[in-house]
Amino acid sequence: MERVIEPEIIDGMDPDHPMAVRSRKDLRMINFVMGNERWIRAQVSANRDAAVKGIVELGAGGGELLGKLAKFGPATGYDLVPKPKHLADEVCWKQGDLWLSEADIAGGIMVVNLFLHHLEEDDLRRLGEIAERFEMLAFVEPLRTTDALWMGERLLPVVGEATKHDMIVSIKAGFIEGELPSMLGLSSDWKVSERSTWRGGHRVLALRG
Repeated sequence: MERVIEPEIIDGMDPDHPMAVRSRKDLRMINFVMGNERWIRAQVSANRDAAVKGIVELGAGGGELLGKLAKFGPATGYDLVPKPKHLADEVCWKQGDLWLSEADIAGGIMVVNLFLHHLEEDDLRRLGEIAERFEMLAFVEPLRTTDALWMGERLLPVVGEATKHDMIVSIKAGFIEGELPSMLGLSSDWKVSERSTWRGGHRVLALRG
């Protein structure tokens, strides 16, 4: 299946819009079903020496994951939306265009949960250059297969209108094994492992060799 990137309904939508609020609720459910946050937390917990040098989450959204990761080390989230009110004061939040802050993005661990599929190849390569500043990368993105589409379609009756559209668009913009490390242009310094799950997630873990 060819990778296709299309606009999602909630792109640029006011975070307080009812459709955006419902979409975030749907995303929490989808993350639970896919086990994304549990997997990322486990990887960070297993690499605490890197975590104490700083944990960065790109596309941090509602901040649920970032708040849990903050117990392992200094945590910073990047997103277009304002800092969620539930996050502790010590959790740093950078609101705005990611590329306007790229010179400052650094730390021990970079995590991304369902964000990289929004990016074209040129931006993924640009992000790969930023990733070289870290010691560990933990990414979860949609798996782009017909089976993953079938799984996504099974969830359509229980999600909101925006998610019905955006979930399918996300899967079609997702990744299969080997694509993401290649598109990021990760150097030979990294030891990369990839695993796809039957629940539609593609997990990439990269550690400095």
